Amino acid sequence: MPFRILMLLILVSVLSGCGGQQDLSAQASTAPYTYETPSRNGTGKVYLGREISFVMGHQAAGWLERPEREREENVSQAIENMEIQPDEHIADIGAGSGYYTFRMARKAPRGKVYAVDLQPEMLAIMRERIAREEVENVELVQGTEKSPRLDENSVDLVIMVDVYHELSHPREMMQEIVRALKPQGRFVLLEYRMEDPLVPIKKLHKMSEQQAVREMESVGLRLRENIDNLPWQHCMVFVKE
Repeated sequence: MPFRILMLLILVSVLSGCGGQQDLSAQASTAPYTYETPSRNGTGKVYLGREISFVMGHQAAGWLERPEREREENVSQAIENMEIQPDEHIADIGAGSGYYTFRMARKAPRGKVYAVDLQPEMLAIMRERIAREEVENVELVQGTEKSPRLDENSVDLVIMVDVYHELSHPREMMQEIVRALKPQGRFVLLEYRMEDPLVPIKKLHKMSEQQAVREMESVGLRLRENIDNLPWQHCMVFVKE
């Protein structure tokens, strides 16, 4: 093979390899997550500029059921904000001990509440209560880190209460939630207000409205309103379009 042709083939090969590297770099830059040195209480995994916090374990179930929670968070008002209809199907993502689940179930006697949680211990706590109180319209679902395992177009309302900031895969989880919502379905996000330094919660367990809107818009949800009547939390109502 003539030397000139050989050198030309080598040059083409090198340029092709560089192009492949550029493609890989472009893919990496558009990936939903980046990684950094973890902060205190953080995982080091960053999504759209926000570091994801560690998950609250089942050992904290007692804190979820604390007697002063109604006074501190006005849970009754939060549930009123959701405008639950008697026949609606609702998903409580990260239901924990069921603090919200069973209260919402009473608002939807002809509907159903799917109590979704990743931890078997939390599901066991709710299972015992379902049996003890003979609750008929709560269904337990063991979700995964990336999916609530709900059928497509199956729910009218999805809620997350102080849970979203802990999701290890928020993009994948929210895409699955949007898939599960019916057209014009509602997603209600309760998160401690980042904007308020007087809210006595660690920074990584708070979210700003701006950040929440940024993350929800990335999966096709539009903020309808942020109801400002709770002591510590945003109550943001998003809709599927």
